[in-house]
Amino acid sequence: MNIDFSHVLFVAGDFAVTTGYALAALAVVALVVLFIAGQRRAGLHRQESEDLKRKADESEARIAEVLKAQSEIQGRMASMAEIFGARQSELNQTIQQKIDSMTSRIGQSMNEQQKSTHENLARLQERLAVIDTAQNNIKQLAGQVVELQSILSNKQTRGAFGQARMETIVADGLPGDRYTFQATLSNGNRPDCVIRMPNDLPSLVIDAKFPLEAWNALREAADANAASEAAKRFRRDMEIHIKAISEKYLIAGETQDTAFMFVPSESIFADIHENHEAVIQRAHKARVVIVSPSLLMLSIQVVQALLKDARMREQAHLIQGEVLRLMEDVSRLDDRVRKLQTHFGQAQKDIDDILVSSGKVTRRGQKIEALEFEAESGAAPPPTPKAVPETPAKSAESATGQLRLRVVDGDSDGSDQG
Repeated sequence: MNIDFSHVLFVAGDFAVTTGYALAALAVVALVVLFIAGQRRAGLHRQESEDLKRKADESEARIAEVLKAQSEIQGRMASMAEIFGARQSELNQTIQQKIDSMTSRIGQSMNEQQKSTHENLARLQERLAVIDTAQNNIKQLAGQVVELQSILSNKQTRGAFGQARMETIVADGLPGDRYTFQATLSNGNRPDCVIRMPNDLPSLVIDAKFPLEAWNALREAADANAASEAAKRFRRDMEIHIKAISEKYLIAGETQDTAFMFVPSESIFADIHENHEAVIQRAHKARVVIVSPSLLMLSIQVVQALLKDARMREQAHLIQGEVLRLMEDVSRLDDRVRKLQTHFGQAQKDIDDILVSSGKVTRRGQKIEALEFEAESGAAPPPTPKAVPETPAKSAESATGQLRLRVVDGDSDGSDQG
């Protein structure tokens, strides 16, 4: 419960007695009564009485301070009320200005938004027109897809599923004169590819028609019963197709005893060998080999090796003639090397003779030098020879001339026949 200490109870002269003063007076009276009662009751406890008196004095001082603070608070509250009134008027004026500004802005923004909305609606209408055109195109495309589906359901054209891949592998591995797509056999049937083997051997037939409908049904089976029925249909279609290849494309003397059935996917090939052993056995009995893209590529490489071997046998006589001419050239080269070796041997002998002569000339020069040294010391000079000895330069020149003459004679004696 809140007590209003500033409430005036009565006025005594110029002094207004408030609730706070009354309470304070009552408190003082209560303290005095307690003090008197304590004096009467506990005469022996003066110290306690003095403490109570001191506390009462302190309470009176505090009450006086509270009353003083209350008066100060009342003055401050009055000044604050004046300040709050002025601030409230200023705030009301500011808020009114803000509201006016916001109203103006909102009106302008709404006008701009309305204009933008009209523009967006116009663009939306244009896009809806484009969407309508695209929808018509999609309907036309859906009709074309239905037509394509009906075409693919035809047994004669379903081979297009793997035809392109098979043609790419064959065209990349063999020359153009060794294969033909959609060739006509003697019985009027047209396999997807016929590879002409070397050495006049029968041609190899490749069929790229795969029972795509049965395989798609097996792959899209929703439960075990549907998968079992689809597997039976797939085996039945495969056996029918293998039988058709064996009967149409295996012609004695015209085609090989074995034909290839091309499966355009490694995963399909692996699934057939893993889950359809009966189909594999049926194909072996019908002399039809089921090949994947990698196996077909390997078979094409084997055919490449056979073609290369056949070309080498065809060119064997030409190679033999070239080898004979090469051996003749080697024999002629051997004769010329032997003649050159003879010339080099003769030149080496002449060089050895030159070295012997130069050695003699060197020793003779040394002896001459020794005799001249003895003549300076007072010895008798040697007798003058009648014939002038051959100088080292002339001796070397004469030996070189003999060597050149011998080499020329050797070349004239050994004439080439090549």
